[in-house]
Amino acid sequence: MTTPARPGPPLRVRLPPTSPAVTRFLANEASGAMLLLAATVTALVWANSPWATSYEDLWHTVAGFRIGSLGLEMDLHAWVNDAAMAVFFLVVGLEINREVTSGELRDRHSIAAPALGAIGGLTVPALIYVAFNHGGASSHGWGVVMSTDTAFLVGILALFGPRCPDRLRLFLLTLAIVDDIGAISVMAIFYTDDVDGAGLVVAAALVLAFLALRWLGVWQLLPYGVVGIALWLAVYTSGVHATLAGVLVGLLLPSRPARQEEIDRLSRFTRRLQEETTAEREHLAELAARATVPPSDRLQRLLHPWSAFVVVPVFGLANAGVSLDAESLRTAASSPVTIGVAVALVAGNAIGVFGGAAIAIRTGLGLLPGRVRYGHLLGGAMLAGIGFTISLFIAELAFTDPDLQEQAKIGILAGSLTAAVLGTIALRVLGERLPLCTPGEDLPAALPPLPWRAPVDG
Repeated sequence: MTTPARPGPPLRVRLPPTSPAVTRFLANEASGAMLLLAATVTALVWANSPWATSYEDLWHTVAGFRIGSLGLEMDLHAWVNDAAMAVFFLVVGLEINREVTSGELRDRHSIAAPALGAIGGLTVPALIYVAFNHGGASSHGWGVVMSTDTAFLVGILALFGPRCPDRLRLFLLTLAIVDDIGAISVMAIFYTDDVDGAGLVVAAALVLAFLALRWLGVWQLLPYGVVGIALWLAVYTSGVHATLAGVLVGLLLPSRPARQEEIDRLSRFTRRLQEETTAEREHLAELAARATVPPSDRLQRLLHPWSAFVVVPVFGLANAGVSLDAESLRTAASSPVTIGVAVALVAGNAIGVFGGAAIAIRTGLGLLPGRVRYGHLLGGAMLAGIGFTISLFIAELAFTDPDLQEQAKIGILAGSLTAAVLGTIALRVLGERLPLCTPGEDLPAALPPLPWRAPVDG
């Protein structure tokens, strides 16, 4: 089946087509990770260059808006971490919403292995970190190691092509979603200080308004968008981290498929448009088409490119610029924060994710269908130690001391790089050698006994 051409008449002047390489890059799952990697390297080079002062000055530049006596002002670093990252967490919430409604999170057997793996990947790294930092201000950073960076994880997997089974990708994506739920819960419960009760009351009222829109069957995005922005402002003023408003909007937005009568109604509007192409009928046909797609799907299609190609790379640029001079590296080499973060990311996730998923498989609680081997599972568990975006985010919340923040970020960079290299090697070397996770899956039936003879036409 050929893909239909894009709607609308062609231009009189044909623009040069996008090269296949550029099209593949933009469509590839690895492209967002590559942009994030480029932003991270740029931040590191910039922060360790003769122009390092300009890096700090840029992110401390104050920007905002004011209408009469009301206004909001923050420095650029806060705009990125509090406002722009709300879009990232909104996309995460939309993905969780979709998976719970119509995806892999509906089936107990499909979710058991990645869920237990995610629980292991949350608890074991935290315990390892606490073993290195069991007292003082540094102990507050245990949440830094409780996250898997989905962008880098999916990006690295995309580089393996057919040698990396699609079921492993699905397993790790489901694991990352469950992992995000845990990390977001940790942020909300353990890394929120100075809560303002009035702001929380307003936020709760706006959540009820959001639910009322959903109950009424509102399918337009604009009402949800207005309430969502107001919810972000209320959460921000309450003292709870404002990005949690993005998660709430993503989880609460309607995601159920359209009813059949709504789909049937679309054909009536399109027939009327075919009979007479007026602006009014075109508008009605457009609205009818939008009504057949859940609001969560439409918003995710709108925001996901902005999140992957703009928000996350800018976040990396704003937060990965740590000093790597000789003194900083010497301090980090003996810092329990740096060592604890790096070891927890690498060893904690490898042990926790692999162990939790293996328990689910061996006990029959869950399974990994397809041709996924234990070598793939071990490599994927190592890749789950790439804790970049949310790890950097929690490091900003966990430590008020700039020195501890810097030591934690160095540990995140070192641990994530090590996890990426070891996971890649494990997938390449062990991926085809260790036995299948589900030995009875997709194997041929027993052959008939000899001798084999071709059927004889009678």
